[in-house]
Amino acid sequence: MRVSKKSQYGLRAMVYLAKKNRKEFFSLKDISEKENIPFDFLEKIMSELEKKKLVKAKKGVQGGYILAKNSKKITTRDIVQALENTTSVDCAFCGKSKKCLTKNVWRKIDFAISKTLKSITLES
Repeated sequence: MRVSKKSQYGLRAMVYLAKKNRKEFFSLKDISEKENIPFDFLEKIMSELEKKKLVKAKKGVQGGYILAKNSKKITTRDIVQALENTTSVDCAFCGKSKKCLTKNVWRKIDFAISKTLKSITLES
């Protein structure tokens, strides 16, 4: 299984914010440079995370991003789901989904992935 760059970068940015001062906003430039994430891509990622209420944004000279809630309450599942719009294995593309012999295997994999992502918080 492969995790997209979008989710990898999003998780790195969120961990960066979680390890920093909870009351201080950090600029995209700072996060981009410290985490080696392309600035334009990070801008889109943070915008999506803000829409899902995982981060708060502040405009201006002292602006930037901060976690919207305590790092104990944000899971890796929240982040991946916000950026990918799903955390599950999608069998819908397959024309054999009704007669699929491996459907139960995919359900178990899906459950295990979801359970694992949900168990890991930014504080972990």
